[in-house]
Amino acid sequence: VQLQASGGGSVQAGGSLRLSCTFSGGTFSDYDMAWLRQAPGKGREWVARISRNHAAYYVGSVQGRFSISRNNIENAVYLQMRSLRPEDTAVYYCAVGGPGEYKYWGQGTLVTVSS
Repeated sequence: VQLQASGGGSVQAGGSLRLSCTFSGGTFSDYDMAWLRQAPGKGREWVARISRNHAAYYVGSVQGRFSISRNNIENAVYLQMRSLRPEDTAVYYCAVGGPGEYKYWGQGTLVTVSS
């Protein structure tokens, strides 16, 4: 399995970004998918997860601002991020699996939010 994340960039606080992650080398619809992030100097943090049945779960700090979705035809998972805050600055990773156990990881995409 290979994951390719994209869509990161630099935005001002209050702005929006949409991250994408494409999946290849397996059967996408068999897996839960997740987004995690790692801020500078901090550990990796789970952000959101979407199950095979499209049930979505979020860490409290992004609830109501971020939305995870998936397209089982395009083999992709997305993270729509709105009302971004400086504390959302991090490298964002997509991963296969969860909660707590992730079998495959993408390479990460950097999101920088300036105040």
